Amino acid sequence: MKVDVDIDCSGKTSVGMRRKNNEDQFLIADLNRSIVVLDTTLSVEQQTIMLGSTEGKLVVIADGAGGHAKGERASELAVHTITHYVLNTMAWFFKLDQRLERDLVDELQKGLERCHQTLAQDAQSHPENRAMATTLTMAYILFPRIYILHVGDSRSYIQRGGSIYQITHDHTYADNLSDSRFAGVLWNALVADSSKQVRPEVHKTMLQFDDTLLLCTDGLNKHVTDEQISKVLDEGTTAEEAAQKLVDMANEDGGTDNTTVVVARFHKPENVEEEASD
Repeated sequence: MKVDVDIDCSGKTSVGMRRKNNEDQFLIADLNRSIVVLDTTLSVEQQTIMLGSTEGKLVVIADGAGGHAKGERASELAVHTITHYVLNTMAWFFKLDQRLERDLVDELQKGLERCHQTLAQDAQSHPENRAMATTLTMAYILFPRIYILHVGDSRSYIQRGGSIYQITHDHTYADNLSDSRFAGVLWNALVADSSKQVRPEVHKTMLQFDDTLLLCTDGLNKHVTDEQISKVLDEGTTAEEAAQKLVDMANEDGGTDNTTVVVARFHKPENVEEEASD
């Protein structure tokens, strides 16, 4: 069941202190029902778009790789593709009936496969892009439910009650082997090679009022610890202020990579008496 919630959401990105190009991308979008008026006797113009209430929120981040502009191309294609997939392909009725949750998860995984296909097709047309790759982490929010789709080493966290929890796993050899020599070496990402298999993570959890969601690229956690992140998120600032502070902290510590942060805070509306819970 959909629960009314006030969501304060903001994203910030920085090229960092050493890189020339920003290969990160992010997107924050409200999901609404809408109609386009084609013809009517009402006092509205043709092609007027009428929006219904916001049904959910979509948050996506991606961290491209491949050198020069290839990483930027990869992350842009991935975010563009998954956004259009959600808009045009996924059935809206999924959000109304939790019995269809398995179908929703399947649709999310198909969306990531579509991103993989898009990169491979682009490389066929532009062989110079064959080395491009990207991470992708997406949050599909239907409060109090949240679905996380993930591949790569960008991260998703939930801050609750003064403690921070990492939802996603880093798809790096270092994470698998506990060997820091392989830090940043991905075993799972979206790549421009149709012969490679993508193994997406899909998580579902239940949000509560006063939770904070954080999505970030690894430019943040290269310089800012989970403990430091938790302290910033616990300060009670706006989402925009928290996101900017985290990006600034990464840059102040050296900013060796692009850093992108999206923060979403979930507040109980004044007219809501009962909290969403597990």
